[in-house]
Amino acid sequence: MQLGGATWLDVAATQGSALLAVPIGSLEQHGPHLPLDTDTRIAMEVAARLSAARGGVMVAPAVAYGASGEHAAFPGTLLINHAVLADLLMELVRSARSSFAGVVVVSAHGGNGEGLTLFRERCQADGDDVLIWSATTPGGDAHAGRSETSMVLAIDPGAVRTDLAEAGCTDPIEFILPRLRAEGVRPVSSNGVLGDPRGASAAEGELLLAALTMDLVEAVDAHWPMVGRPA
Repeated sequence: MQLGGATWLDVAATQGSALLAVPIGSLEQHGPHLPLDTDTRIAMEVAARLSAARGGVMVAPAVAYGASGEHAAFPGTLLINHAVLADLLMELVRSARSSFAGVVVVSAHGGNGEGLTLFRERCQADGDDVLIWSATTPGGDAHAGRSETSMVLAIDPGAVRTDLAEAGCTDPIEFILPRLRAEGVRPVSSNGVLGDPRGASAAEGELLLAALTMDLVEAVDAHWPMVGRPA
């Protein structure tokens, strides 16, 4: 169930037994062919699939802004810093305490990592039961490449401008990471792509989304073996 479309009576009927999934993404450039909200779309999709696969999970409206300083040189990128992200998530968790058994944060933007670490530390200090899960695609492109393009094709093919898809910087991420941290993405890749989106397909995207969902379900089950599961 989507929390945004629920009434307070719907939430009360769970008697505090449901988990709350909070998708978080970003609003940042994803090359010339993908929408700015790519990460948010992926986080929302995986969170919705978690709810459908497991039950006992309500999905909150997404946090659509993230820590995207490395993309700030591209028009349209809107961002918040790590401390603000941690503060925002902390306030959401505090307000969820009386209504939900726990909170799972579903992040699809790697740049949120530092803010999520701050958030985790504060949750531990306050004793909140929170799971932080981040989407990773082993072997995939670093940014706006084949993996993300395939997933958006599976979610909303009309959002992908396939005629504009082109390779960007294809150097291994470990080689370019120092420059990315020091200078941001644009000096490294003028079109914003780190990888090559050509060859992406909705079928490949569906496989990637299914794998992410399975990983998330397993993480939630391990953290809350009984919570939200039918008796």
